[in-house]
Amino acid sequence: MNLKSFLLTVTTVFTVSGVFAQANILNAKSPEEIGVRTEAQKAIDNDKPLEYGYVDDRDILYSKMVWEKIVLDERVNFPLYYPIDTNNIGSDRRSLYDVLMKNIQNGRIKNIYDDSYFKTKRTLDDIQAALAKVDTTELGIEQLNAGEQLSAEYIDRRDLTAADIVEYRIKGLWYFDKRQAELKYRLLGIAPVAPDVNFIDSETPDLVELFWIFFPDAREVLHEAKSFNNENSSMPFSFDHVLNSRRFNSIIYKEENVQQDRAINEYVTDNALMQLLESERIKEKIRDFELDMWTY
Repeated sequence: MNLKSFLLTVTTVFTVSGVFAQANILNAKSPEEIGVRTEAQKAIDNDKPLEYGYVDDRDILYSKMVWEKIVLDERVNFPLYYPIDTNNIGSDRRSLYDVLMKNIQNGRIKNIYDDSYFKTKRTLDDIQAALAKVDTTELGIEQLNAGEQLSAEYIDRRDLTAADIVEYRIKGLWYFDKRQAELKYRLLGIAPVAPDVNFIDSETPDLVELFWIFFPDAREVLHEAKSFNNENSSMPFSFDHVLNSRRFNSIIYKEENVQQDRAINEYVTDNALMQLLESERIKEKIRDFELDMWTY
């Protein structure tokens, strides 16, 4: 058994053990006991995200940075989108957006950024304008014009929810590790994308990146949160596993290039089919590098 198979086996064993210990559904005497673990179970629990191995810069023979979008309308990407209504579902099931927002609010995800280059940090207060819209109705304006105090019933507030998320954009590095002679991928950043909240009710609102998260900073919380496994509900996948193992379908919309990392739609305009073909061309170019390494 090689090292990769051994690590995969160990990870699977710990994951399965953690899932059953956390669920406790077969041993519960009452609904309140479901999900409650004993102190002994907590003591032996070592359920942590699998650490990335150290990669020296000298071991990278080839690399290419790419930006991709994960469109949530596609069935294979549903585990990242649902559930969007949490009123009638257990607290252990949340969408990826709800997990990110909850941990930004409680401080477990400490750093959020305004773009994928992670240069300028933002706080939760900074991004509130992109997450909610507060407006005054016509009756409220009349009330203000009359010199009266604005009543709460005349204030319209629209908050973005998990149901409004249209896609996720991710940034990652494809690289060829010459020590292991293998093409690998490392996810570096992720951003939820939603319609502009100020024009969300219009027919074609513009899509905006709400914020960017440096992915390694969020791995701990994403490992604890589980997505739904449609094939076997007793073994849900963590969001960390889903994203690291690329269990989703995505489209490359930008690659690093000499033209200031310009996006595909900047040089292939008004033609969705050609943009998709260009995305596939970039993907095949990266894959072909590994194949060419073994071609004599």
